[in-house]
This record gives sequence, structure tokens and C-alpha cells, in this order.
Amino acid sequence: MKISTKGRYALRMLLDLAMHQDSGYVPLKDISKRQKISKKYLEQIVPIFNKNNFLQTNRGFQGGYRLTLSPDKYTVGDILRLAEGSLSPVPCLESNCCSDIDNCLTYPVWKGLERVINEYLDSISLQDIIDNQKDNFVNNYVI
Repeated sequence: MKISTKGRYALRMLLDLAMHQDSGYVPLKDISKRQKISKKYLEQIVPIFNKNNFLQTNRGFQGGYRLTLSPDKYTVGDILRLAEGSLSPVPCLESNCCSDIDNCLTYPVWKGLERVINEYLDSISLQDIIDNQKDNFVNNYVI
């Protein structure tokens, strides 16, 4: 399994919105500048999350995007599944591509891997990432 640029950028975009939640609606150009991601690329990602009620939109002057819920309600797993479509490590977990799946010796291995991936990614919220970054920053003393 490999997370695409779309998935990585979606996570960074939503994380940026979470970090600037108190700023009101955040324009894509600001996210683009801070994250060093093309605004055009972000414009392709936004509809996925807008359509799934992850984002609120405000048009016009002072327009932009903000999270619909608090950052602790968004998991990395939810974000990546929306952006990527699937987090399955092999195609046979998405659809029965093999007619002999009941006798496949490796199927339980892939099923277990998928479970571990989903449990791990679903255990991390945007707020967890922000808190972890703050902890690292606070404990980083330079004399």
C-alpha cells in the first residue's frame, strides 16, 4: 500500500485548517503558501471533503474553508479513505478477485494487515498530531 500525493496533501490541508481553526474561514491561497502545495491541486482535493461534510465553505470577501467539526473528530484513517478510496494492502480485500478465496492461505495475512493499518490510522486524530507537534516544540530547548 502506498499513500498517493492526493492523500498526503489532503491530510496536510485538513491539518492546516485544524491548526488555524480559530482564524475563521481560511483561504486556499494561505494553505497553499504555508504547506507549499499548489492552489490548483488543493482545489481538486477540496470537493471530496466538502461533499462529505468535512468542510464548511464561505464565498466572497473573508471567504475560505474551515472544518465542520473539531479537530479531534477527524481521524487520519477517515481522511485517507476519502482521499484514496481504499487503504487495502491488496486488491482481493476490496473485491473477491479470486475464485478460491476461501482456500487461500495468504488471505488471513492480508486481512490482518488491513486491520492493523485501519486500527492504527483510525487511532490518530488531527488534534493528536497537533498536540504531538506542540509537545515536540515545547521540549525542544536550544541554549
